[in-house]
Amino acid sequence: MLSNLSSCKENKKTIKQTEVTFKKEGELTIFKSIDSTAVTLDIEIADTDFDIQTGLMYRNSMGTRQGMLFVFKDVKERFFYMKNTKIPLDLIYINENNNIVSFQKNAKPFDESSLPSNFPAKYVLEINANLVDTWSLSVGDSISYIKH
Repeated sequence: MLSNLSSCKENKKTIKQTEVTFKKEGELTIFKSIDSTAVTLDIEIADTDFDIQTGLMYRNSMGTRQGMLFVFKDVKERFFYMKNTKIPLDLIYINENNNIVSFQKNAKPFDESSLPSNFPAKYVLEINANLVDTWSLSVGDSISYIKH
């Protein structure tokens, strides 16, 4: 009688993770204070609890001129981590006056260590790792963005 129960294990189902792709929701420009040059990006905007919690988790890649802007209702020190995030990132912390206050560069995929802003921030911009240095961004540079 027990032999009939074992047949259920033979029909294993594979669950495939759905690819999460970039969806342009706005444009963001970073203005460099040193030479007034600008860098423009297409952005996704994380401004709901779900979007903020999920962020760039489960993404396989992101374009050089793409990023995710987290928009918070309040201004305080922020703590991010890379749980379930497959791509290395630079995190740019931005205050309520749209000025960059700090960076966390080259955050490692899947690392759950805290990545603090060290200063109060209203926004966090995530871009591919090493772009902060490639674009010579500095604390004091500013941003503006348009939501589509």
